[in-house]
Amino acid sequence: MTNRAEQLAPLAALSGVLIALQARANGELSHRLDNGIEAALVSFASGLLIIALIAVFNPKIKEGVRNLRTAVNAKSIPRWTLFAGMLGGSFVAFQTSVVPLVGVAVYSVASIAGQTASSLVVDRIGLTGGGKKHITPRRVFAALVTVIAVLVSVFDRIEASNLSFIAVAGAGLAGAIVGFQRALNGQINEMSKQSFTTSLLNFIMGTTFLTILLTALVLINHVKLAPLPTGPWWIYTGGVIGVVYIAFTSTIVQHLGVLNFTLFSTGGTLFGSLLIDFYSPSEGVHVSGYLVAGLILTYLGVIVGGVGSSRMPRLLRR
Repeated sequence: MTNRAEQLAPLAALSGVLIALQARANGELSHRLDNGIEAALVSFASGLLIIALIAVFNPKIKEGVRNLRTAVNAKSIPRWTLFAGMLGGSFVAFQTSVVPLVGVAVYSVASIAGQTASSLVVDRIGLTGGGKKHITPRRVFAALVTVIAVLVSVFDRIEASNLSFIAVAGAGLAGAIVGFQRALNGQINEMSKQSFTTSLLNFIMGTTFLTILLTALVLINHVKLAPLPTGPWWIYTGGVIGVVYIAFTSTIVQHLGVLNFTLFSTGGTLFGSLLIDFYSPSEGVHVSGYLVAGLILTYLGVIVGGVGSSRMPRLLRR
């Protein structure tokens, strides 16, 4: 990695911790509302409110909007790329629906598997805007190690009565979605040159998508709106975390690539899940040796992937 990428690697890991925290907050909100889509909309709408207030007092965000408009008019970026926030809305909808069923740790590791698989694809086709990256045997092996790591971390939960196949598959799909969203956000950020402009656009699109989806579900009597719970306060932090997370990832992914970013953030997500399950567990959740082993295996995947050090043995280099 370049010096710049090495400096950004810890932030990629921190973004993984943020994902685990957001999953816990949004999942608890969904549980109390008994409505995953409504919880997702509350999370996105609160994030939109925050980033909109920031935009009012931050001229750089407005400058980013102008840069992005110029890039779209010049056809430097496809117009459809601007709808990346709808993928984010889909991700949070899956997140809020699945976490109450399987818990933060199981959700996290299943979504990581989906992210890892999609990261290979988006890096290969150059969707980040930073050029194509070949799918070498080393990169595939690193991804496989990561997938194995997430399986090990939930090994003791596989027989749990609430571990439904559909829910876990949904978590994997959510991970695949966020892998593509990161890549598109990398392109948007490259053109806007302002990470919070990328966040603003994402929250506008995501909130719009979730509003339309929830309205449609209410009209067909598929779901009913519930009054917002009075607390605890932390169940409403999902939107704040999302603002910071998107700003982080839209910048970092351009320098690390989606696969390398995923490998680093995987470690952060598993570590964050470990802390959450230890200090603030959901009902029936406990910290196990399998989760710790999965965390260790994940960082092994980072090393095998060649993103840990420029001085690694030559046989591990591309």
